[in-house]
Amino acid sequence: MDYHKKKIPIGIDRFKKLREEDFYYIDKSGMIRDLLYSWGEVNLFTRPRRFGKSLNLDMLKTFFEIGADPSYFEGLEIMQETGLCEKYMGKFPVISITLKDVEGLTYESAVKAMGGIIRKEARRLQFLLDSDKLSDWDKDYMKSFFSLSMDAELQRESLAVFSELLYKHFHQKVILLIDEYDVPLDKAWQHGYYHEMVSHIRSLFSNALKTNDYLHAAVITGCLRIAKESIFTGLNNLNVNTVADTGFAQYFGFTDNEVRNMLHYYELDEFYESIKAWYDGYRFGQLEIYCPWDVINYCYKLLENRNRKPEAFWANSSSNYIIQDILSHASETAKEQIERLISGESIEQRIIPELTYTDLSNEDITIRETYLWSVLYSTGYLTEAPEETGNGLHRLVIPNREILQIYRDKIQSWYNINVRRDTQKWQAFCDAVKTGSADKIQELFNAYLSHTISIRDTFVKKEMKENFYHGMLLGILQCDGSWVIKSNQESGLGYCDILLLVPGDKIGCAIELKYAENGTFDPACEEALTQIDAKKYTDYLQQEGMETIYTYAVACYKKSCRVVCRI
Repeated sequence: MDYHKKKIPIGIDRFKKLREEDFYYIDKSGMIRDLLYSWGEVNLFTRPRRFGKSLNLDMLKTFFEIGADPSYFEGLEIMQETGLCEKYMGKFPVISITLKDVEGLTYESAVKAMGGIIRKEARRLQFLLDSDKLSDWDKDYMKSFFSLSMDAELQRESLAVFSELLYKHFHQKVILLIDEYDVPLDKAWQHGYYHEMVSHIRSLFSNALKTNDYLHAAVITGCLRIAKESIFTGLNNLNVNTVADTGFAQYFGFTDNEVRNMLHYYELDEFYESIKAWYDGYRFGQLEIYCPWDVINYCYKLLENRNRKPEAFWANSSSNYIIQDILSHASETAKEQIERLISGESIEQRIIPELTYTDLSNEDITIRETYLWSVLYSTGYLTEAPEETGNGLHRLVIPNREILQIYRDKIQSWYNINVRRDTQKWQAFCDAVKTGSADKIQELFNAYLSHTISIRDTFVKKEMKENFYHGMLLGILQCDGSWVIKSNQESGLGYCDILLLVPGDKIGCAIELKYAENGTFDPACEEALTQIDAKKYTDYLQQEGMETIYTYAVACYKKSCRVVCRI
């Protein structure tokens, strides 16, 4: 690693720290100019997680807040706008909160967590307690927000009260910044107190955004645009910018030129194609955008070890609950659409711009699944293809290889859960494997395949198709904790797809999977058996003392398979 170059900002979402400590920064300060020229009283930006929302909001705080230090913006694009800087930089009191950590298993615990967020901002504004512009009553009111037992009603008043007191002190209306506003709603939906949290957030926002005479402007970020009737009730001054909008597209995520420049700076130009395949592909407005979290993390890993392979950094930064839930309740029609997506095709769907989580459980399956596609699109699990449909629908695709891997992993997880539920069928499958009953294995594996999502026979590489079926079979076999399962284990002269050992019975199995192009099962099985023999895959089983050894060829095509066994 070259210690003479700027540091890579892993997880840095504080603008001042990033600028003070010489981190590499891709200039997004032009957002300030564009925001001022298209100013709305309340501005909502929705983007997938890890696309720079928090850092941009902190940049706005650093720019607008009274006492702002221009040196933080030295050399950045916004400093070319001298008139705007003179008029707006350092001219406003700012309230800034993030709701990203507001969660809990119950409504009460989530409200307690939100109390901590509000208390933290109150402490940041405690200079108001020394103000000669505030009355003793005002100061006592301010002190109430320091309480560890702050109730829900007081929380709902907090942002409006802070605005009023700041106005009295500075005689200037405030700028309000709220980051990740929909996280509490997502957690509430997961844990069963959604309606209570909706009411709480609605009241908080109504006081702060609708009836607040001391508000100059507000900027809010989140992943989803929650319908007005559930959160932004009666708010007619809401200016919304989503992934579908052209304006501000370049300020969330990295553009292709920005990635190229970063790679060149760190002398990593040779990894451009790999980074593009794994982390590019999001379409915001008319721009193609990379996930910044992925690019930053992979560059950091490459500087440590240039042989490092791409990883699913974005996927591992969250539980991916939403996609897991959607796939777990997918209809057969939706499964067919997901098969097309995984195979690299596009699907055409209607997108609902405003959502409520309750729509995800609508009894009407057509309505429910329209909302499902809309959520996947808004949260970054799908993006819009460049080609227009011309019929008012959106042509949706999986953005890149990382997201493709998420779909495959989550489908596999969901599939394995379903396998475990039918213990009788699973036990029959395991018994067949231990006794070399190829016909029974074929019958049961075909039954499993008919009820799950498969890789369609399209332009997806053969290796990917084989890996998909490999994962499905591995998931079934791993359900028995007493078996030793080795995936891609070195044995003999190569790596066998699956080596299985049943220590108690001294039974071993070498399993090789092939994708049978166009349903040519017999040649695929013959190829698998020949490979097992030529590469001596059974050597490992013999070394481990297995007395009975089966070699299995499994050929798969769409939702069918052929199984051949030799002893």
